[in-house]
Amino acid sequence: MNTTTYFHGCIPVVFNISSYGFWENLNSPDVIFGYSLPLMELQILLIFIFIIMIHIFLRCIGISPVPSYMLAGLILGPQLFDLRERSSGKLSWDPVLDGNASLRGLSVCGNIMLAFLMTVKISRRLAFHNGWLPIVVGILTFIVPFFGGLCVRNLSTGNINPYYLPHNKVLAERTVIISTQSSILLPTVTYFLSELKILNSELGRLVLSASLINDIFGCFVSVLAYLRGTYKNISPMTAYRDLIGVIVLILIVFLIFRPIVEWIVERTPEGKPVADVYVHAAVLSVIASAVYSSFFNMKYLLGPFFMGIIIPEGPPIGSALEAKYEALTMNVLIPISIAFSTMRCDVMKIIYEYDDIMYNIFLIAFTGVLKMAAGMVPCLYCKVPLKEAIAASLLLCTKSFSEIFLYESTLDDSYISQATYTFLIICALINSGVIPTALAGLYDPKKKYIGYQKRNIINLKPNSDLRILTCVHKPENISAAISFLQLFPSTIMVTVLHLVKLIGKIVPVLISHNEKTKRLVNNSYIHTTNLAFSKLESVTMNMFTAHTHENLMHDEICMLALEHATSMIIIPSGRKWAIYGTFESEDEAIRRLNKSLLQNAPCSIGILVDRGQFSCRGTKRYHINVGVLFIGGKDDREALSLVKKMKHNPRIKVTVIQVISNRETEATDWEYILDHEVLEDLRNTEASNCISYTERIVTGGPEVATTVRLLSEAYDLMVLGRDHGMAQPDFDGLKEWTELPELGVIGDLLAARDLDSRVSVLVVQQQQQT
Repeated sequence: MNTTTYFHGCIPVVFNISSYGFWENLNSPDVIFGYSLPLMELQILLIFIFIIMIHIFLRCIGISPVPSYMLAGLILGPQLFDLRERSSGKLSWDPVLDGNASLRGLSVCGNIMLAFLMTVKISRRLAFHNGWLPIVVGILTFIVPFFGGLCVRNLSTGNINPYYLPHNKVLAERTVIISTQSSILLPTVTYFLSELKILNSELGRLVLSASLINDIFGCFVSVLAYLRGTYKNISPMTAYRDLIGVIVLILIVFLIFRPIVEWIVERTPEGKPVADVYVHAAVLSVIASAVYSSFFNMKYLLGPFFMGIIIPEGPPIGSALEAKYEALTMNVLIPISIAFSTMRCDVMKIIYEYDDIMYNIFLIAFTGVLKMAAGMVPCLYCKVPLKEAIAASLLLCTKSFSEIFLYESTLDDSYISQATYTFLIICALINSGVIPTALAGLYDPKKKYIGYQKRNIINLKPNSDLRILTCVHKPENISAAISFLQLFPSTIMVTVLHLVKLIGKIVPVLISHNEKTKRLVNNSYIHTTNLAFSKLESVTMNMFTAHTHENLMHDEICMLALEHATSMIIIPSGRKWAIYGTFESEDEAIRRLNKSLLQNAPCSIGILVDRGQFSCRGTKRYHINVGVLFIGGKDDREALSLVKKMKHNPRIKVTVIQVISNRETEATDWEYILDHEVLEDLRNTEASNCISYTERIVTGGPEVATTVRLLSEAYDLMVLGRDHGMAQPDFDGLKEWTELPELGVIGDLLAARDLDSRVSVLVVQQQQQT
């Protein structure tokens, strides 16, 4: 498709979109790059080639992809290839038909979608539901550097080269630096928190809330600055017109679009996806709002920001927008946007104009120090540990990819020079690569999970309450968890955590169902889960729902276990069997979660493998046969201590089977002594007929497998330890075939798909002391 444009009395300008390929002109094949589509494809290809090549090296030292996008742009900029300049005259000599226009359009689309999606995924409740500390930090981190920078803005203006910038432009440039350095953009903060995997930590929630408060101030100041610029540089009438345009935009968004969105949410059945037509209409409305904002001399991101505020996060609309557009935005459009914006950097400008931008460099450092101090002082006043206060302040001062778009918009409006723009981009590049590494050394959330106190069952005092945290992922986990809790005759304290994968949101949310809260859970499955557990007798119950990311679920579990001082966490295995005992499916995400918990949990862990029969026999009409496999080691001792808590339940018949290896063990071995004491205590209890005891002697791996398979046919539930220490028999030939290493060798045998048995399994790991 070709388009010819005629200007009055001038030569025609031909705008070519698509070519006929290399064979169009064999003598000069590069003629195809005079067409807009092949040229844009070549530009995109070069961008991603350099991104991949750079990231191959950077990922080896643990650096995320974002610095690779920036470095690719620097390489393709004036320093080396100068892709923008080479492309600019390819299509036409007319500036309107510039060769970079198509790529710029993709870059703008990426910025619009990023601003919109990030606003949708951030909960508006976040700013005011974490106490007063984030509010104070958010306000001070904007006000202190902003007014502090304005106090020194007018210094050292007499020696500026007039060829660098006019005097009035110098002050405007410094104002831009002060305002951009004072503001905090949520995408940047979220990026760093995601890289460090601390979104749901106390530090993460503090920083996110403070960033949202700061962002509100920054948005307000930005609108005022553009109105003031229009008033001075264009005309007062245009400024008044733009102000009315912004007010009309706000009224349209909140009085027209918001009721429409609420109507769509109410019209969509629970659990069903929203219709595609509504999703695409929302995106078109966002693009229209960006055009509207540009028409009234505002930044085009203002409209998408307001549109994102009225879209409720999560299902049905927020999750649908994430599913359809986030991968395209984050993996295609944003890399192009970052690289394209970074191509405008010219490092040589910094060298040639260093004397002119030296005060700007000082101003960046000065406002950064003020911002650090403004973030640290309230944190230290509230007795936040020093390292955490430094980490929070550092996060609030960092700049990354989202600031690039802010810098570029001010460069387009001639508010800053290219030298200052280049220096700001290089600062953002250094931040993106160095800050995550520095923060990892300052703040490690896993240290909070270290078990300085013994939180397990074997060390519980006789009259102490048994505290258990049980996790539920899916409906099939409910009956197994309830059946297990019903095995304990005395009163126990149970914390039920319903884990929900976060979709269409970015900030994890922990909801307590025992407190009166305005945050209602509009999900019938969650209500059904809570109702099922509330029917348990002799149980003190606390119920929570955690909406979080899959790779952060173990943090929610560990924090709740610490808060409620639990002795054991019970989690499902991830394998699902039908009610008749046939294998159905395996959830790899749950398995990954279980492995993380085994490494980080602040108490003991029990992984429950339910084959269906145990859940069905969990009612009071049935008797439950519980078998305990005891080989030796701290995990087996913990498993035996757990089963002892069930011994007074008349429905339970417990049998302890000690598997004795023919390997010689020194009687002076400490683990052997502890095992012997536990079994002696058990034999003394045997007279009460509560627990039976028997022994099995094995010689090697094959005999262990045979013995375990035979025992599995006699019990409804088998309880055993994950690791057996020095007492374990010869497992040669068994470890090589292990499918579920998180269950240990014996647990894997009992959870095998080909095992012809209905037995359920509980694999116990005692608290890992460090």
